Amino acid sequence: MKKKKKSTLTSSLKLVSKLVFLNPGKLRKGIQVLEHLYEFLGFELQITSRRLSAVHREGDYHRAVHVWIFAESTQELLLQRRTDCKDSWPGLWDISSAGHVSAGDTSLITARRELQEELGVNLPKDAFELLFVFLQECVTNDGKFIDNEFDDVYLVTTLAPIPLEAFTLQESEVSAVKYISVEDYKHLLAKGDPHYVPHKMDGQYGQLFDIITKRYQDNTEGRTLLLQKKLNRYAPISLTAELTGLTEEDKEALVLLIQAAKTMDDIFHQQVWYSNPSLREWLNGHAQMSELDMLKLKYYSINKSPWSCLDENEAFLTTADSAVKLLLEATKPVAGWKGLEYKAAFPMLKPPGANFYPPDMDKMEFGLWVKGLSEIEYQDATGFFNVIRRHSDSDSNNIALSNNSTSDLYISPYSQEYSAFLAKAAELLHKAGDLTRSPSLKRLLHSKADAFLSNDYYDSDIAWMELDSKLDVTIGPYETYEDELFGYKATFEAFIGIRDDKATAQVKLFGDQLKVLEQNLPMDNIYKSQDVISAPIRVIELVYNSGDVKGPQTAAFNLPNDERIVKDRGTSMVMLKNVSEAKFKLILQPIADLCITKEQRELVGFDSFFTHTICHECCHGIGPHTITLPSGRKSTVRLELQELHSALEEAKADIVGLWALNFLIAKDLLPKSLVKSIYVSFLAGCFRSVRFGLEEAHGKGQALQFNWLFEKGAFVLHPDQTFSVDFDKIGGAVESLSREVLMIQAKGDKDAARLLLEKYSEMTQPLNIALEKLAKVEVPVDIAPDFPIMTNLLHKK
Repeated sequence: MKKKKKSTLTSSLKLVSKLVFLNPGKLRKGIQVLEHLYEFLGFELQITSRRLSAVHREGDYHRAVHVWIFAESTQELLLQRRTDCKDSWPGLWDISSAGHVSAGDTSLITARRELQEELGVNLPKDAFELLFVFLQECVTNDGKFIDNEFDDVYLVTTLAPIPLEAFTLQESEVSAVKYISVEDYKHLLAKGDPHYVPHKMDGQYGQLFDIITKRYQDNTEGRTLLLQKKLNRYAPISLTAELTGLTEEDKEALVLLIQAAKTMDDIFHQQVWYSNPSLREWLNGHAQMSELDMLKLKYYSINKSPWSCLDENEAFLTTADSAVKLLLEATKPVAGWKGLEYKAAFPMLKPPGANFYPPDMDKMEFGLWVKGLSEIEYQDATGFFNVIRRHSDSDSNNIALSNNSTSDLYISPYSQEYSAFLAKAAELLHKAGDLTRSPSLKRLLHSKADAFLSNDYYDSDIAWMELDSKLDVTIGPYETYEDELFGYKATFEAFIGIRDDKATAQVKLFGDQLKVLEQNLPMDNIYKSQDVISAPIRVIELVYNSGDVKGPQTAAFNLPNDERIVKDRGTSMVMLKNVSEAKFKLILQPIADLCITKEQRELVGFDSFFTHTICHECCHGIGPHTITLPSGRKSTVRLELQELHSALEEAKADIVGLWALNFLIAKDLLPKSLVKSIYVSFLAGCFRSVRFGLEEAHGKGQALQFNWLFEKGAFVLHPDQTFSVDFDKIGGAVESLSREVLMIQAKGDKDAARLLLEKYSEMTQPLNIALEKLAKVEVPVDIAPDFPIMTNLLHKK
């Protein structure tokens, strides 16, 4: 690193370090800042073989990994004694394993390789839990050794200590290993024992010991109460539907469709995180052991991961709660020892890339890689239906770079990645397709089954849009919320329901008006599409859902998201009427009773709530999708806004939906009696959605809208801590925000999107006032449905 550049960055590095480590409340934000810094300095922070000897002499900032092996049963850490020939801390006891991140390598690859080289322990990636990143700055050897390291600190949790004779020590690095209790080690470090490499217990590195200590505290009663409190935020509800309108053949097909939908659950759990399926199986197998274990499973089943949707994705489980796995050949064999048992790890912070990308891949690595791809490969890499993997993460645990590739990254299609599940689902869909007499349903089921195996979803999505059947089916990869890194990858889901013919006929008006709404949108005419197509809307009673239906439940959806289809054929909407009715009765009405002024409370009604939900979904289908950038390059809003797209798109659908309702009322297409009711119902809905959390796209988008409208005086807070709508200001405020969001999307302006979300997607004082009132009386945040029809059908089968 050039000295001038180094000196200008040193203060920034220290500031980031403090942000990340000294303020736990800023941990997630700090790590995001650190990731952006890695993007800027990535090539500088990695070490080339040429610079290895000079990096400590010159004090260059660089990356390294620390790997600690922790034995759960004895509460001991494994230490290694550094050889006497080491440049730093020769002959002293230190970390289980450590090493520099070399150019071309990543943190996790380095962690696995160092453990293998230094100790002869070969572990898969799910054994490594990234705890935190630590900035180490120290000078030793009379100023000859300057260590400025960003250390990625990993924990490997084994069930019991690994026999010492199982290790194969690297003679040039390690002279001995031993286990020591966490408490004894802390005591030795605290008193500065000269036989141990020093670590400041009251400094940043003390987190290691704090995490382990907290994780294994005997606090069963406290955890039980906390999990029960979290569960109480979801109101249990049984969702039913009338099956009398189905033919006998469709009833038989329904059973097969539910079975196919269950495979969507299996795929989604894998998409969330690679050790998530193991955790799910483990919790199911141990739920009967105690009340706490049952609560773990119940809350996990709602979130479908160890991260709580309603708590900014805060982990409610730890690796200590996870599955135990046995490796027979992780080390050299030892007589009488069955092998290494470890806990399948997951990080405390939910990974933004989920399991769509390698866990240690950052945006810079991805960006450099895609620059070398062909146009078709680039489309696959950034497309909906492919994951990104590493050659070095193969099942063989080969940690070296593949000789057949210039990059460690490669594209894996969903049809290959989830082949076993998709083959099973395809077989079930084909059988159901053979049973039904509905031509459109038959076409959908067979084409979707083919798509599962070919990875080409275009024809099946067209068939879904044209579905005209009493038995309504949505199944496959659609939404991209889970991909918080780029917003590229689609998750699998399923919604199976019975069409409400009367309600479907009543909502046809909204789909028919999309062209008119597009041409009157509050944005510059140059950005308005001339190709908007009327959108069919189906209203159904939900019988079963699965896959990406974690946390707060979907009440409606507008699909597909594939911009090719949106451009060619538009979109289609499905409204889940029984879900909306449950949300209104159990959640929105109690919110209105607490948070809306007495004078406006009676204006909150189901018809207004449901009508805005319809318009929300309609407005996903209008506005910018495929865009032309100022450079003349064609792109899409999703590709340009990346991880910001989902939150801004939800805000657009909401606020433009409100604008559209006012427009339709002004054109006498809807009754004028709805005007005030729609605005007040929307205000109450703000408090409902923002409770989903600001890490969730709908919650973040809702905070943006509320804070904008409150700032413009359209929403008013009264001394009694209730809220009302100022009907003289609300129309203009809604239109101004609609224009702001639409123009950002039309220009693909990610910087403007970030500034808008950073300014307005905050938990402000007015929002906190409302949320505290709701928390005191424990108004549910959302519903937790069960499906008795599904249970009965499968039981009979």
